[in-house]
Formats: sequence, structure tokens, C-alpha cells
Amino acid sequence: MARKNYTTDPDKSRQNDSKNRQGHLIPYVIIFVCGFLTGVAFTVYKGGSPGAPPAAITGGQPTAQNDETRQAIIHLEAEVTANPENFQSWIRLGHLYYDSNQPEKAIAAYTKSLEFHAGDANLLTDLGVMYRRTKQPEKAMELFNQAIQQDPGHQPSRFNKGIVLLHDLNDAAGAIAAWEELLRINPQAKTANGQPIREFVDQVKADLSKTNAP
Repeated sequence: MARKNYTTDPDKSRQNDSKNRQGHLIPYVIIFVCGFLTGVAFTVYKGGSPGAPPAAITGGQPTAQNDETRQAIIHLEAEVTANPENFQSWIRLGHLYYDSNQPEKAIAAYTKSLEFHAGDANLLTDLGVMYRRTKQPEKAMELFNQAIQQDPGHQPSRFNKGIVLLHDLNDAAGAIAAWEELLRINPQAKTANGQPIREFVDQVKADLSKTNAP
């Protein structure tokens, strides 16, 4: 699953500590996708943008939009209407849309925030995940690559890039290359469920070999 990194509150204040968290390959998870390869479960990581809640969502689906979330969304929608240049409110609103499975609205909110703030690799990653959820993998890839360009050591964007390459663009070699690069940055990186990325990649390679065997 993928969840965000940015600044203030338990969400927004991530911007300052997101780089420290990268060393453990994100405890933020948002979508749990079952891999088509035998026995492999793929997880999309949320970048951790400003305003993103720190809790991980596990179990496969984004959180339902409960009353508290609805009220928070109403409050933030009023805030951005009154103060449209407050990029942090736009980001927080985007995170709420993200977590309540409203990807189109999340894309609009994140994009609006970027008009007033260049953002960081985490925000770009979150935006990319939302584009993937709306079945726009090429746009997702574009944003993951922007995140990597902005922060060459960024791990969630590389992991998510591999997910999109493998599942959406049928590029297994490219996916493995993205994950191998992640491992060069952090050999100890783990998935959200604690599985070492090295073990994860080796399993993908083994499953691909079986699939391609005559």
C-alpha cells in the first residue's frame, strides 16, 4: 500500500522526517494488490506528503469514508475555498480524498497544491499512485520518475515504479531494475509486512523464471 509524506500534523509533519523513514521502506501502505505471479503479494507505498496521517492501512482496501472523514473533508473544502493559496490545506485535502478512495478528487487537490508549492518526492509519489488508481499508469510513471529526479534516494517512488512496470506495463525487466536500484540505496529495505525487498525481488525473479520456462 502506499501512503504519503509531507509536513505538519501527523501528516504534514512528515516532510521533515520523511527521509529518516525512508531507511525502513515506509510503514505507510495504501493499496494491497495481489500479484499475478505465484505467491507474490505486491504493495504500493504511499509517499508520505505534508498532511498525511501516519497510520498504515492494511488488509487490501482504502479506509471507508466515515463520518469523521466526511466532516474533515467538508472543513478542508471550506478552507481551500476561503484560502485557495494554502497549499498545505490542499495537500491535507488530497490525503483525505486519497484515503477515502476518491482518486480523481485527490489528483485535483494535489495538482492544485503544486501550483503554489513545488512539492517533494513524497507528494509526487502520492499523486502518481492516484493516477495509477485511475488507470493512467504512464502518468503514474512520469510522476514517480519526477520524484526520483527530485530525490535520487527516494525509495517509495522506486518501489511503486516497479509495481506499475510489472503489473500495468508488462515490463518485468524494468520492474526488477527499479527494485534493484532501490536495494542499492538501501540493502536492508523491507516491504510493509516486513519482508526484505531482496527476498521479495528474488521471489519475483523465481516466479518469472517458472512462468517463462518451456
